[in-house]
Order: sequence, then C-alpha cells, then structure tokens
Amino acid sequence: MDKTGRANGLYFDKKGNIISCSDEHNELWSITPDKKVTVLMSDYAGKKLNGPNDLWIDKRGGIYFTDPYYQRNYWTRKQPDVDKQKIYYLPKGKKQPIALDTTLQQPNGIVGSPDGKFLYVADIRVGKIFRYRIRGAGVLTDKQEFAQNTTDGMTLDSEGNLYLAGNGVTVFDRNGKKLGNIPVPSKKWVGNLCFAGKGRDVLVMTASESLYTLQMRVKGVE
Repeated sequence: MDKTGRANGLYFDKKGNIISCSDEHNELWSITPDKKVTVLMSDYAGKKLNGPNDLWIDKRGGIYFTDPYYQRNYWTRKQPDVDKQKIYYLPKGKKQPIALDTTLQQPNGIVGSPDGKFLYVADIRVGKIFRYRIRGAGVLTDKQEFAQNTTDGMTLDSEGNLYLAGNGVTVFDRNGKKLGNIPVPSKKWVGNLCFAGKGRDVLVMTASESLYTLQMRVKGVE
C-alpha cells in the first residue's frame, strides 16, 4: 500500500485492521485488509499532536500511544502545537484522546502485557524503560523504572521477557534483569520488532536498511 500517511508504529486489531501512527498529519488510522482508510483521531483539543509514534491496543479496543516530537522535513510547522511529549489513551469509538503521563521527556516505544495489567513505555531521551500498572481504561498508576536502556520499539514474549529495539535487540526478563543482546548486522539502528509466523515464534526486526528474522524458542504475545 502506498500513501499510508507516513505510517510509523503499527498494530493489528481483533478484526485484522492495521492501526497506524500516521504522522504526516499526526493522526491515528485504521486500514482494512482491502486498504480502506478511516481516520480514528486527528487532533487533541483542537491542536495537532506532535506525531504519534507507537501504540498498543487493550482488550477493550482502546489505544495507548506515545506522542514524541521529532521535527519532520515534510512538515510546514517548526514547533509543536501542544505542550510536552505525552502518553495518551484513545477510548474505543472516541475521537479525543486522554492525556496520561506528562512527565516523560520523549516517550517512544510502548507495549502492554497480555493480561492487561502492565504498560511498558520507553523514554528514549533519558534512556529508560518505565512500567505502569493499568488500573482501568486509560488509568495508569505505580510508575516504576523498569530498566535503563535506550530503545525504540518493543515487544513481549510468552514468558514475560521484554525485547528492546535499538543497538541490536536487548532482552530483559519480567523482573528487569538483563538477559542479553541479540546483535543485528545493520549499519545503524533497529527501529522496531515483533513476533510473527504461524507459531508466532519468529522474531522480525526492522533495521536501518534491512529486514531480519530469527527463529525463537519462545512465542510472542502480540
């Protein structure tokens, strides 16, 4: 598909639609298998968002997403319309997102646990991963520093291990202990990753100039 609104982070919903952070106009899109586009969200209180970057969908169909500011050369504006770089929650069927944590410097990668209890968010500017407890739809509490690591996209496996894209792929266990790093022969940066395949046991990594796969002994949860 061409003309994707300069899609960034992606996620499949339960109906097989691609939910996209389309930051050409700082929107969230839903793209059906036959390429029909619906704009789910286009502003926050009448102002353009910084540029939705990554997202995770909960069991209710609500969307948690990060909104860092990276100046794009295809934008006409030269500064953000909203103050701060935040985490947001878009309830299912609503057009206006709810601002959640406003204390992060530059939130980027985001993923939630399959039981819906925890949300992990990367603050790429300070090189830390934070974990929140989800108390309800769009309600975050108990913010804790989970790990110190600069990362972009992230994902989880069935054992609760957290995979962080960046300088290769760095893996932490459910308690925040570093398990190791998967080196990726890319010239620059691993931007995102997910599990795929019929058994959901193939790790797929998007790097600067290439796409890589790795057969795993564990399965992904997304």
